[in-house]
Amino acid sequence: MIVALLALAATPIASTPALGTAAAQCRPHETGPAIVVIVEGLKDRAGNLRAEVYPAVEGEFLADDNVLVAQGKTFRRAVITVPASGPARLCLRVPGEGAYALSVVHARSGGHGFSLLHDGIGFAGNPRLGHSKPSAEAARVVAHAGITPTTVVMNYRSGLFSFAPLKR
Repeated sequence: MIVALLALAATPIASTPALGTAAAQCRPHETGPAIVVIVEGLKDRAGNLRAEVYPAVEGEFLADDNVLVAQGKTFRRAVITVPASGPARLCLRVPGEGAYALSVVHARSGGHGFSLLHDGIGFAGNPRLGHSKPSAEAARVVAHAGITPTTVVMNYRSGLFSFAPLKR
């Protein structure tokens, strides 16, 4: 029986688009701790926006979500349809005050994946992107006891393998 329980505990949670969304869901009149992400620089008003919160630790930032959840580490996800007009905002509840790493994906087709050719990506702190992902430190946001606002500027493919904000 103990062996069966240990095997069950070691079984990773299946990764699905809904993983992390229940824990991230903000309540009406949210008091925090939560991060409100204001998304700027959208290429268009198609698809959806997906914000994800990770531990602000190298090796855990952008790690497989089901592995993080199975290990009891922080992972939160909020998904919204891109609003037809006005500001795009996502709210993510976090476990407590502290540093987290944050990414935002503009999935223009509305899917769950990421297309290098079509989709946009952004990070807290708005680090300059080149040919690789930013460090956890560069994508860091510090959540306070209440609502912590942060602005993320989206980046889209610019050149063969790099990403940058749109030129307007």
